[in-house]
Amino acid sequence: MSARTTIAPETLSISLLDYGIQVTYLDDKTTVYRGVPETVESALTTSPGKATHVLVCDPTETEGVMMYINDRTTHDDVLRATGVGRVVLAPEETNQIFPGVTATRLEGQRTRIEADIETARGRVFVFVEDDWTEESYEFVDTD
Repeated sequence: MSARTTIAPETLSISLLDYGIQVTYLDDKTTVYRGVPETVESALTTSPGKATHVLVCDPTETEGVMMYINDRTTHDDVLRATGVGRVVLAPEETNQIFPGVTATRLEGQRTRIEADIETARGRVFVFVEDDWTEESYEFVDTD
Protein backbone atom coordinates (compact mmCIF):
# COMPACT_ATOMS: atom_id res chain seq x y z
CA MET A 1 0.00 0.00 0.00
CA SER A 2 1.45 3.34 -0.95
CA ALA A 3 1.64 6.23 1.48
CA ARG A 4 -1.15 8.76 1.33
CA THR A 5 -0.78 12.48 1.90
CA THR A 6 -2.74 15.16 3.66
CA ILE A 7 -4.98 17.03 1.22
CA ALA A 8 -6.81 20.28 1.92
CA PRO A 9 -10.56 20.20 1.27
CA GLU A 10 -12.44 22.44 -1.13
CA THR A 11 -15.91 23.92 -0.64
CA LEU A 12 -18.67 21.50 -1.71
CA SER A 13 -22.38 22.01 -2.28
CA ILE A 14 -24.62 20.26 0.23
CA SER A 15 -28.33 19.74 0.66
CA LEU A 16 -29.90 18.83 3.98
CA LEU A 17 -32.80 16.56 3.07
CA ASP A 18 -35.44 14.86 5.20
CA TYR A 19 -33.89 11.46 4.37
CA GLY A 20 -30.20 12.39 4.63
CA ILE A 21 -27.42 14.72 3.58
CA GLN A 22 -26.54 15.09 -0.08
CA VAL A 23 -23.01 16.12 -1.00
CA THR A 24 -22.18 17.33 -4.51
CA TYR A 25 -18.50 16.97 -5.27
CA LEU A 26 -16.42 19.24 -7.52
CA ASP A 27 -16.70 16.66 -10.32
CA ASP A 28 -20.54 17.03 -10.10
CA LYS A 29 -21.04 13.52 -8.71
CA THR A 30 -23.32 13.27 -5.70
CA THR A 31 -23.73 10.97 -2.76
CA VAL A 32 -26.33 10.83 -0.02
CA TYR A 33 -25.47 9.93 3.54
CA ARG A 34 -28.81 8.38 4.43
CA GLY A 35 -30.77 8.62 7.64
CA VAL A 36 -31.31 11.10 10.41
CA PRO A 37 -28.01 11.60 12.25
CA GLU A 38 -27.74 10.53 15.87
CA THR A 39 -26.88 13.49 18.10
CA VAL A 40 -23.53 13.75 19.88
CA GLU A 41 -22.68 16.44 22.41
CA SER A 42 -18.90 16.91 22.41
CA ALA A 43 -17.01 13.78 21.35
CA LEU A 44 -17.46 10.66 19.26
CA THR A 45 -15.21 7.58 19.21
CA THR A 46 -15.60 5.29 16.22
CA SER A 47 -15.43 1.52 16.21
CA PRO A 48 -12.15 -0.02 15.02
CA GLY A 49 -11.35 0.06 11.33
CA LYS A 50 -14.28 2.21 10.21
CA ALA A 51 -14.02 4.84 7.48
CA THR A 52 -14.60 8.24 9.09
CA HIS A 53 -15.74 11.32 7.14
CA VAL A 54 -16.28 14.72 8.76
CA LEU A 55 -18.48 17.38 7.12
CA VAL A 56 -18.67 20.94 8.44
CA CYS A 57 -21.42 23.11 6.95
CA ASP A 58 -21.31 26.85 6.56
CA PRO A 59 -23.95 28.92 8.42
CA THR A 60 -26.23 28.91 5.33
CA GLU A 61 -26.19 25.07 5.32
CA THR A 62 -25.74 25.04 1.54
CA GLU A 63 -21.97 24.57 1.44
CA GLY A 64 -19.46 22.65 3.45
CA VAL A 65 -16.05 21.06 3.61
CA MET A 66 -15.43 17.34 4.00
CA MET A 67 -12.38 15.54 5.36
CA TYR A 68 -11.60 11.83 5.29
CA ILE A 69 -9.78 10.72 8.42
CA ASN A 70 -7.02 8.10 8.08
CA ASP A 71 -8.21 7.07 4.62
CA ARG A 72 -5.50 4.98 2.96
CA THR A 73 -7.43 3.65 -0.02
CA THR A 74 -8.60 6.70 -1.99
CA HIS A 75 -6.01 7.94 -4.47
CA ASP A 76 -4.80 11.52 -4.04
CA ASP A 77 -5.97 12.45 -7.55
CA VAL A 78 -9.52 11.29 -6.77
CA LEU A 79 -9.67 13.42 -3.63
CA ARG A 80 -8.35 16.48 -5.46
CA ALA A 81 -10.87 15.98 -8.29
CA THR A 82 -13.79 15.68 -5.85
CA GLY A 83 -12.72 18.39 -3.39
CA VAL A 84 -12.62 16.05 -0.39
CA GLY A 85 -9.70 16.54 1.97
CA ARG A 86 -7.76 13.91 3.87
CA VAL A 87 -5.65 13.76 7.00
CA VAL A 88 -3.64 10.69 7.99
CA LEU A 89 -2.81 10.63 11.68
CA ALA A 90 -0.03 8.77 13.45
CA PRO A 91 -1.04 6.69 16.50
CA GLU A 92 -2.17 8.97 19.35
CA GLU A 93 -1.83 12.07 17.13
CA THR A 94 -4.43 14.84 17.33
CA ASN A 95 -5.05 17.29 14.51
CA GLN A 96 -7.38 20.27 14.25
CA ILE A 97 -9.02 19.41 10.96
CA PHE A 98 -11.31 22.46 10.95
CA PRO A 99 -11.71 25.36 13.38
CA GLY A 100 -13.37 23.85 16.45
CA VAL A 101 -13.06 20.25 15.18
CA THR A 102 -10.26 17.85 16.11
CA ALA A 103 -9.50 14.25 15.18
CA THR A 104 -7.37 11.88 17.23
CA ARG A 105 -6.15 8.45 16.19
CA LEU A 106 -6.61 6.04 19.09
CA GLU A 107 -5.38 2.52 19.69
CA GLY A 108 -7.05 -0.21 17.68
CA GLN A 109 -7.62 1.87 14.54
CA ARG A 110 -10.29 3.97 16.21
CA THR A 111 -10.82 7.69 15.71
CA ARG A 112 -12.07 10.24 18.20
CA ILE A 113 -13.75 13.36 16.81
CA GLU A 114 -14.38 16.33 19.07
CA ALA A 115 -16.29 19.44 18.05
CA ASP A 116 -17.12 22.83 19.50
CA ILE A 117 -20.15 23.97 17.50
CA GLU A 118 -19.74 27.63 18.38
CA THR A 119 -16.16 27.70 17.12
CA ALA A 120 -17.02 25.62 14.03
CA ARG A 121 -19.71 28.21 13.12
CA GLY A 122 -21.86 25.62 11.38
CA ARG A 123 -23.28 22.14 11.67
CA VAL A 124 -20.77 19.32 12.14
CA PHE A 125 -21.58 15.84 10.86
CA VAL A 126 -19.57 12.62 11.11
CA PHE A 127 -20.21 9.64 8.85
CA VAL A 128 -18.80 6.28 9.94
CA GLU A 129 -18.99 3.32 7.60
CA ASP A 130 -17.58 0.03 6.45
CA ASP A 131 -18.72 -2.54 3.88
CA TRP A 132 -21.73 -3.53 6.03
CA THR A 133 -22.89 -0.50 7.99
CA GLU A 134 -23.36 3.26 7.72
CA GLU A 135 -23.78 5.50 10.75
CA SER A 136 -24.26 9.26 10.84
CA TYR A 137 -23.87 11.68 13.72
CA GLU A 138 -24.38 15.39 14.28
CA PHE A 139 -22.69 17.37 17.01
CA VAL A 140 -25.13 19.52 18.97
CA ASP A 141 -24.64 22.39 21.38
CA THR A 142 -25.07 21.32 24.99
CA ASP A 143 -25.99 24.81 26.25
